Amino acid sequence: MDLSTWLSLAAICTMGAISPGPSLAVILRVTLSQAPLHGVVAAITHGLGVGFWALLTMQGLAVLVTSHPTVFHILSVIGGLYLAWLGIKSIRYAGKSGDMDATEGKSSYWESARDGFLMALMNPKAGLFFLALFSQYIQADMDALVQFQLWATVVLIDGGWYVLVALLLAGGPVLLWLRRHQVWVDRVMGCLLILLALKVIIG
Repeated sequence: MDLSTWLSLAAICTMGAISPGPSLAVILRVTLSQAPLHGVVAAITHGLGVGFWALLTMQGLAVLVTSHPTVFHILSVIGGLYLAWLGIKSIRYAGKSGDMDATEGKSSYWESARDGFLMALMNPKAGLFFLALFSQYIQADMDALVQFQLWATVVLIDGGWYVLVALLLAGGPVLLWLRRHQVWVDRVMGCLLILLALKVIIG
């Protein structure tokens, strides 16, 4: 995978991770109600949960692109349209993506890990998102190392962001800035998704 392609993937994953929503609310709840280390545990397992969706989607697409290239091409275009729809929706409803308030509650490390993992695992929209996103990157001759790079990018960006939230941002000035600028975070995310969609649809 060349650098520009990887950067486009990383940018989409980063904006998706930092956009305030239910996942951020869960990490904040765990961090503020227990301790930053509990938040770190939840963040890591959340990243693994997202990685599960990414791996599941990637393997399915890898088989499809090899066995049925025409179907894969059609799916790629549909995926591009879906990304465009997500982008338009992100811009249209900017600032309304989720409630970031943290509620109190005690948890063990196991419960924190469970909460982080299930937050990602029980979100079927993640599967649809990666289906649309990875359809733009999976190729017939893609080897296992590049697939691992795709998977690791998703897991490390998602988990890394929420680890950062747990350690540095909970109640801090950066999180307050993010709250104040949530509208622009959503709009930038929307623009990136639309640009990627246009690249696919136009060819």
